[in-house]
Amino acid sequence: MASMSSEAADKLLGQCEMTTFRASGPGGQHRNRRESAVRLRHIATGIVVVATERRSQHQNRAVALERLARKLAERRRKRAPRVPTRATAASRLRRLEEKKLRSRTKSTRRTPGTES
Repeated sequence: MASMSSEAADKLLGQCEMTTFRASGPGGQHRNRRESAVRLRHIATGIVVVATERRSQHQNRAVALERLARKLAERRRKRAPRVPTRATAASRLRRLEEKKLRSRTKSTRRTPGTES
């Protein structure tokens, strides 16, 4: 996905609650002393995205906004309805043959003299 325009990013950021926190992992002093990780929560939908991979809070915010935009677009996408398909004639015959075979197998298990 191409990067968002600044107007679109500002508009989306206005619909979100942004929190920053200290990211864990490698990166040394730059990462350990700064709250560079970004968590965005879209207030209307409750979708939460997190970006912690960059050492810069600004870069993490941009990554999180792109992820949120992608998730919102996926949520808006209309799914095509599933069209149920019929079983083919060959599959019906195969199923019937398997049932007949199973019936014959089970009929040999009955005790002699029991007719039902």
